[in-house]
Amino acid sequence: MTLCPWFWALAVLSDCILWQSVKRVGHPKTNQATFHINHQQTELMEQQMKIFDLSERVVIITGASSGLGKTFARGLCEIGAKVVLAARRIDRLVELVDEIESSGGNALAVQCDVTQSKEVDAMVNTTLDHFGGLDVLVNNAGMVNVKPIEEESEEEFRQVMDVNITGLFLCAQRCGQEMLKAGKGSIINIASIMGQVGIGLVPQSSYAASKGAVVNFTREVAAQWARRGIRVNAIAPGWFPTEMTDDMLSDENGSKFIRRNTPMGRPGQPEELMGALILLASDASSYMTGQIIKVDGGWTII
Repeated sequence: MTLCPWFWALAVLSDCILWQSVKRVGHPKTNQATFHINHQQTELMEQQMKIFDLSERVVIITGASSGLGKTFARGLCEIGAKVVLAARRIDRLVELVDEIESSGGNALAVQCDVTQSKEVDAMVNTTLDHFGGLDVLVNNAGMVNVKPIEEESEEEFRQVMDVNITGLFLCAQRCGQEMLKAGKGSIINIASIMGQVGIGLVPQSSYAASKGAVVNFTREVAAQWARRGIRVNAIAPGWFPTEMTDDMLSDENGSKFIRRNTPMGRPGQPEELMGALILLASDASSYMTGQIIKVDGGWTII
């Protein structure tokens, strides 16, 4: 399996911590250096790294047939999670499952339109039947309509809202019901910088409205379920290469606009979202709920 850069960074961090737990001692007769491992520090390091462990955790990822969803699926499978890939395009999901399983991962493809409650219910039931439980939901399914508000039709506006917020609600509600039975779970909603600030030059009022709704939906549900063992947080990505941003990133003026207005001077790479995702999915964020983590190269700080 090809490991992502963030995985190697985690491995290097682990090695650095281990090296700090090794004591260099000179031999009394030969003066040759020998090394003794401080086992107490090593055990502490192992305990600290375990809080990021997702081995055997069962994760549902919606919108997994393309874009960030595919990156999330590959990344979580690489570190041992059991992942259910959900989307409408089953052919793409099957191809991704084959890729993951050929590299030693554990994944299941489930066709699901998140705007249909019966299909969401079937997705969760299939997950429970196949893996025996549910630990994490990554609410990633979404769509965008780039059009000035004076030209956007009511039907177009409703369609974006239906996928981006109604579908997110249905998945959070149904998965949350199972998590409440278990007394634990993590829900990670994928929001956007456009749910935090206006863009203007990239007109998409329905998308901005839906992602703004995702932000406060996250906070409200987090408050409702905080005492019942369920954490609800969100990641707000900046500009990343996906099917929804292809036109913007491939256009010279669009690319310049992003580089000029992003303090780090570039769009992000999908793998750069994995750190936040693993944090929120794992026990490392056990005291975090209702938080919106911006991964945007600094877009929202200016």
